[in-house]
Amino acid sequence: MDVATLFGLATGIALVVYSITAKGGSAEFFWNLPALLLVLGGTIAATFINYPLKNILSVFKVLKNAFRRTKGGYHKIIDQFTDLSSKARKQNLMSLEGELDKIDDRFMRSGIELAINEKDQDRLRNYLNLELSNMEKRHTIGQELFFYMGTYAPAFGMVGTIVGLIVMMKNFTGGGADMGTVASSFEFDVATQFKELLSGMGLALLTTFYGLILANLLFIPLGGKLKRRSDEEIMMKEFMIEGIICLHNRDHPMIVREKLNTFVPSSERKAEDVKKGKQKKK
Repeated sequence: MDVATLFGLATGIALVVYSITAKGGSAEFFWNLPALLLVLGGTIAATFINYPLKNILSVFKVLKNAFRRTKGGYHKIIDQFTDLSSKARKQNLMSLEGELDKIDDRFMRSGIELAINEKDQDRLRNYLNLELSNMEKRHTIGQELFFYMGTYAPAFGMVGTIVGLIVMMKNFTGGGADMGTVASSFEFDVATQFKELLSGMGLALLTTFYGLILANLLFIPLGGKLKRRSDEEIMMKEFMIEGIICLHNRDHPMIVREKLNTFVPSSERKAEDVKKGKQKKK
């Protein structure tokens, strides 16, 4: 579980609640079911119009990536490629077929399998890059869905505010009747009328509040987190592609390790060097 996502959501909600109650406000002031249904329902409706049903139904599968912690795993994969390259140099690429079942990552496994059977390196790289490109496009759909929802929510918040103000003004003027007629038909209490006016304006502004909170605390941040997760996965696949090409070239294990180490963040490289140094001393 990614603690940062949960911490951000919890902190954001806590700060909103605190800002409401700090000056003597009440949570009841900020609860209005019709306003929430207009903003949330309108956002979902617009999303259904914009995207095919299969993309919307897959949102829950995509959403779990925002709450799941990703592990780099660079060093483990480097060790795997180093061992595989050593075996390929001593024997041949066909000898790697017996190692495929030991590889957990589907992309890496299918790429090595293709490298065993494909003799042309350019076609091998083109295939792997095409697979990576299609993966990136699939990820983009999930990210865009949340980014678009982040633009729809404030818009429907404004729609709700406008609707609320129109209804409020119509009620204030007696349903659109002439002010002179209204004044002659009942006693015009200015204080009461303005009290109702301000109360109605507060309810109308709630839709804008809902729209901004949903967009800036939920939809847009989740879209950004999914983009970050996608970038990390794409970089990992590019790392694997270079390893597969090294196997296809039957490069020396030391060259394979050095080349793949360029993808590893310097902080992780230092930590791994320290770890290996301690192991050698033991």
